[in-house]
Amino acid sequence: MTKEEIKDKKRKVEDDLTKEKKKQKKDKKQKDKKEKKEKKEKKKEKKEKKEKKDKEDKEDKPVEKKFEPILAEASGPEVEAFYKENEVSVDYPTEKQIQPVLSFDELSLDSKIQAAISVFPKPTPIQSVSWPYLLAGKDVIGVAETGSGKTFAFGVPAINKLVTEDGKKKGVQVLVISPTRELASQIYDNMILLIEKADLECCCVYGGVPKYEQREKLKKAQVVVATPGRLLDLMQEGSVDLSNVSYLVLDEADRMLEKGFEEDIKNIIRSTNTSSRQTLMFTATWPKEVRELASTFMSDPVKVSIGNRDELSANKRITQVVEVIDQFQKERKLLELLKKYQSGPKKDEKVLIFALYKKEATRVERNLKYNGYNVAAIHGDLSQQQRSQALNEFKTGASNLLLATDVAARGLDIPNVKTVINLTFPLTVEDYVHRIGRTGRAGQTGTAHTLFTEQEKHLAGALVNVLNGANQPVPEELKKFGTHTKKKEHSAYGAFYKDVDMNKKPKKITFD
Repeated sequence: MTKEEIKDKKRKVEDDLTKEKKKQKKDKKQKDKKEKKEKKEKKKEKKEKKEKKDKEDKEDKPVEKKFEPILAEASGPEVEAFYKENEVSVDYPTEKQIQPVLSFDELSLDSKIQAAISVFPKPTPIQSVSWPYLLAGKDVIGVAETGSGKTFAFGVPAINKLVTEDGKKKGVQVLVISPTRELASQIYDNMILLIEKADLECCCVYGGVPKYEQREKLKKAQVVVATPGRLLDLMQEGSVDLSNVSYLVLDEADRMLEKGFEEDIKNIIRSTNTSSRQTLMFTATWPKEVRELASTFMSDPVKVSIGNRDELSANKRITQVVEVIDQFQKERKLLELLKKYQSGPKKDEKVLIFALYKKEATRVERNLKYNGYNVAAIHGDLSQQQRSQALNEFKTGASNLLLATDVAARGLDIPNVKTVINLTFPLTVEDYVHRIGRTGRAGQTGTAHTLFTEQEKHLAGALVNVLNGANQPVPEELKKFGTHTKKKEHSAYGAFYKDVDMNKKPKKITFD
């Protein structure tokens, strides 16, 4: 066979191989195309079946009634009596008075939340009036006396929102900020009652304890209750992300916006979802000094007040006794008062004593123990474990005498405190109102006995106003200090600032 023939034969074989490869490639392509088409048809068929099944399930399932908040003007004799009896006022541009929720049956919350609140006889006034607005997604300022159910007022709409609307979202969605560790723990305990049946996680974040456990809980929590300092620490180290927070609560808001917390609060709020966030502020006192600052955090807020809360006022169920004495007689007088309020049939009644400073509290605690009293104590020199243990002993009755600084003045719900003794008057009259509010809670009565000295005479006028507002007797010795009220200084500018309405627009002046 010649070379030419060999070459031709070789070329022919190569051509045959090329044709075979092309044919195989074409067959494979057609096969892939066919398989792809079949796969697509199966997927479409599966989707159609699922849609059909969902449609059938939806038809079979009863339609759940969705709560539509009533923002109509309140009417009817029952509602009028409710507004008058509770001194309800609502400050809102469009609706001056709304239809309150007078019974739990009027709500259509998620069944788990409805079951949790149905153990109570009826909503408290602050709950009745604020719930329609909160469930409608409005920003709310709630002002009501201590012990009036403010925690459930903001807690119920928050958890219901999570369960019904935001349940599939991940990360922290509800954030409640409080000024003290004890109050944060108490709010957490109340929130747990609402979410224990729901598939949600809640954690409490505060200082004085190790961070490790808090970091772990934050990874899966949708609801966080926190004090500002520890929350900022965890934010700065990257352990918590607040960008999904759509429901923000400042509890004891007046204290939260004071100079010591203002910058912390601003930094925290900047980290939340500012575009769609619902913001709430709840407190027992709402001084003018913090109102303008609060308005910068909120969008067209509704202000709901129970009682005359524009004027600083105390719970009228509390009997207030004020004694003007020499400051060196206070500790001897304290022993006399304890004999009066914890003797005979009253020996097991709970008494809460307030001192002003840590050193004073330590000295008084030592003196009371020397005189045979079983006293628990809460103040800044104690560890968080010691403070928690003291509070728990007082709540459970292991100790019926608690000595505290103002760390326990705000928000703490301690059942059955019959008497509050102010050994040293606080720095402000607002703190006085919060202190005595630890008794007379949840419709009960109580006594507040205050020792007033010449050192606090600059607060005499404001105290007289509180006593008169609650129809309590004013001792003549107190009136001698004068009944004028000193103008409260601005936290940044002191007494040298002009108090102007920042909502007014500037006037245009034209010169001829």
